[in-house]
Amino acid sequence: MKPRPVRGFIVADVAFPLFKWLVYALLAANVVLYGMHGTVNEQLDTAAWVVLLLLFEWETGGWRLGPRGRVVVHATRLLASLAVVTACAAYAAQREWLDFANALAWLGVVVALELEVRVPPTRRRFHLARRALAFGLYAALTAFLVAWLLIGIAERDAGAWLDAWDAALWLLAFAAIELNVFGWGAPRGARG
Repeated sequence: MKPRPVRGFIVADVAFPLFKWLVYALLAANVVLYGMHGTVNEQLDTAAWVVLLLLFEWETGGWRLGPRGRVVVHATRLLASLAVVTACAAYAAQREWLDFANALAWLGVVVALELEVRVPPTRRRFHLARRALAFGLYAALTAFLVAWLLIGIAERDAGAWLDAWDAALWLLAFAAIELNVFGWGAPRGARG
């Protein structure tokens, strides 16, 4: 499958970009929800991921950046990445194993997506392995969502419900990104 020439959130169809931006807006609202009902680490983690998500959209959207703009984007990406890794380490230090496993799986998904975008499409076996890995990671992330739902039901834990809601939104956001990378929603002539 050839990558489509223009990636990002600008496509001919209006529904797909609206869907994505709705999910992204809900994720941004989650930063506020974690500020009100979660831990500082959860808020930092969510905020950093929202920044990385928007930067990934920007970078794959085909917009040109001048040298200063590239420096700003790369510096922001580095800071957000450090915040995500710091939050992941904090989950481990606090023995929040479900959050830690979830954070590690998301880091794996991002690495898999970066490889999809940056490795030439001619490396078919590599991309098949990457897709199998991504499928496994998404299956694990879905299992974490179910675990938070079950914890929320069994313990009537509002934090678990917030984590389940957050997990569902992130799965939707990354499904949209995966669809974007593979050209879904692009004009018919632009699909690979």
